[in-house]
Amino acid sequence: MDQMTSVLNPAKFRDPFVTATGETRATVALRALETLWFNTGTLCNLTCRNCYIESSPRNDRLAYLTLAEVQTYLDEIASDRLPTKLIGFTGGEPFMNPGIIAMLDAVLSRGLDALVLTNAMQPLRKLRPEMLTLRERYGDKLTIRVSLDHHDPVIHEQERGRQSWAPALDGLIWLARNGFKLDVAGRRFTGETEQSLRDGFAALFATHAIPVDAHDPVRLMLFPEMEPERDVPEITTACWGILHKSPGDVMCAGARMVVKRKGAPAPVVLACTLLAYDPRFEMGTTLAEASAPVSLNHSFCASFCVLGGASCSR
Repeated sequence: MDQMTSVLNPAKFRDPFVTATGETRATVALRALETLWFNTGTLCNLTCRNCYIESSPRNDRLAYLTLAEVQTYLDEIASDRLPTKLIGFTGGEPFMNPGIIAMLDAVLSRGLDALVLTNAMQPLRKLRPEMLTLRERYGDKLTIRVSLDHHDPVIHEQERGRQSWAPALDGLIWLARNGFKLDVAGRRFTGETEQSLRDGFAALFATHAIPVDAHDPVRLMLFPEMEPERDVPEITTACWGILHKSPGDVMCAGARMVVKRKGAPAPVVLACTLLAYDPRFEMGTTLAEASAPVSLNHSFCASFCVLGGASCSR
């Protein structure tokens, strides 16, 4: 693996089979479809400075999924007896999708766990009565992961915009007080140590009686920054031994994501939650078609998954 520099070498991540230096590119086989993600659409109530998927109130490049489309994939999981246990919903802001409550009920009523990624702001506030009904009916089968980029309001708002802190914290507190199972997602972009970040979040959670263990890497996920223009090493087959890692550690060994592109007749299944706009990672319209191995042919494969050690799943 080469030394990281500032600007991505344009010769990298071009060939799905070999790297720029002619080495065999690493691939990841699907161990089992443990988690299926649905991107409910890229529309969001916020325009965050470094959103990897460029969500905003105007970006509808990924259209709203419908209940019927979600049920098609749930039916495939059932008919093919896939080992899927967790269904994740991401966006955009999932609570802006008009079908989100029905989608969650469809998932949970089948005995599957559901995880929703949200900024916990106004779109969720509008659905509080419906969310309480789901909580009463399904309990801890439903997890809400709230995005707080940092425990410092000033730093959080540098990323998410002015007046974004108070409503997000209010939403998190409401979820906690009403007994929802909670996770929190932060970011590692300030140069602080992970211990310092976790200690800061722990203090915030203690102050507001939020039952999240900030030192548990699943309950508080701290994601590395994703900068597609930054130069990173390409991952070769030799890297597994050098890094003492296994292909089974990478997110695409156990997950896929469904998206519907604006104007498309039907959804498609992608290899990864992070690569929504790259057609090279489209794997077909069914989960069966999407069971092929994934070539690690994107800078995010290195920076987020292999070198960053991160995963969107629990």
